[in-house]
Amino acid sequence: MRPNSRFAQVQQFDIDKVAAAAGADPDVLRMENLDTDVPPPLVAVAATTEALASGAGNSWLPFTGLPVLCEAVADELRRRTGLDYDPLHQIVITSGGTSAVMPVLLATTEPGDPVVLTDPTYAGLLQRVRLSGARPSLVPLRVEGGYWRLDRDALAQVGAATAVLLMSPSMPSGVLLDRDDWAAVAETCARTGAYLIYDAAMERIVYDGHPRINPCQVDGLADRTIIIGSMSKEYRMIGWRIGWIAGPPDIMARIRVAVVYNTTVSSGFAQLGAAAALSDPSGAGVGEAVAEYQARHDIVLDQLSDLPVVRAAGGWSCLVDAVALDLTAPALSTRLLEHGRIAATPMTAWGETVAPRYVRLVYSNEPVSRLGDLRSRFAAALR
Repeated sequence: MRPNSRFAQVQQFDIDKVAAAAGADPDVLRMENLDTDVPPPLVAVAATTEALASGAGNSWLPFTGLPVLCEAVADELRRRTGLDYDPLHQIVITSGGTSAVMPVLLATTEPGDPVVLTDPTYAGLLQRVRLSGARPSLVPLRVEGGYWRLDRDALAQVGAATAVLLMSPSMPSGVLLDRDDWAAVAETCARTGAYLIYDAAMERIVYDGHPRINPCQVDGLADRTIIIGSMSKEYRMIGWRIGWIAGPPDIMARIRVAVVYNTTVSSGFAQLGAAAALSDPSGAGVGEAVAEYQARHDIVLDQLSDLPVVRAAGGWSCLVDAVALDLTAPALSTRLLEHGRIAATPMTAWGETVAPRYVRLVYSNEPVSRLGDLRSRFAAALR
């Protein structure tokens, strides 16, 4: 096989490796994945079922998304940002949120261009930057007051950037950017001319009453922010594979072309289900789901209160510091599975200097009732 420079810096995921090693043993706590057992909205299930029965949505047109879904996304973005997005020209539907990342990168960067991300960050973002031919420029997160915080001093030292690619709350850390963080991002974007690519997949999964700040609400960011949204996390609609991109009209014209020639179109059946969920006046169970995730997060923190686990401000996971336990992250992951019956992923491909210290604990697919013996499982692994 001939070499291919696009793959030279791409790191492999460890999730499949851990999942395969865990097998189907029902005693294993499945804390390696980002599935969820919290059910999707009933209105989405009903709308999708009806579409399947009637044949509505059995088409690959329009290539950029059904108008009813684009309009529902525009309504949702108006509630979140206060801005009016033209459903026809400023929104495009994608096959999930992560599938939106590559078209945005192709439309905003050239090979070798620097893209700023945090360390840790979601490996699906980091590795797509590398696969696109752009170059990751990592800004560390640091632990302060028991939570992850953006290192604003390091961000201020960024000398060049074509894009800044961020989540809030972010996988895998659960870091939540506050208004001052976003103001620092705005300064960096203004100074470098960078776009902000904002992955909003978990924007409403926030704990403890922390304020949710959409970057478009911060001075200087609305005109340069490209939003990537998804039905997978907040709405628990992972299998629907529906996401979207929204942004300024000029760059969206280019992004729409990249989407059309990358994935063509998402399932029409699933799009109708997504539109129903976004338009549900009851909120499609988002608030109830967030409360359940916080209950799971809190029992994990309570069980492991004497271990180096960093509290998440939101999201579906938190991180335990393997190095502080005198282990490498892969070694802790192996011990947890072999002796504690916990499947958990080392963060070796999720950053550069910070992430490789940690193992991720995902609680989105494990109910509170199964997390009550987490401490004894860790004790067995650390013995």
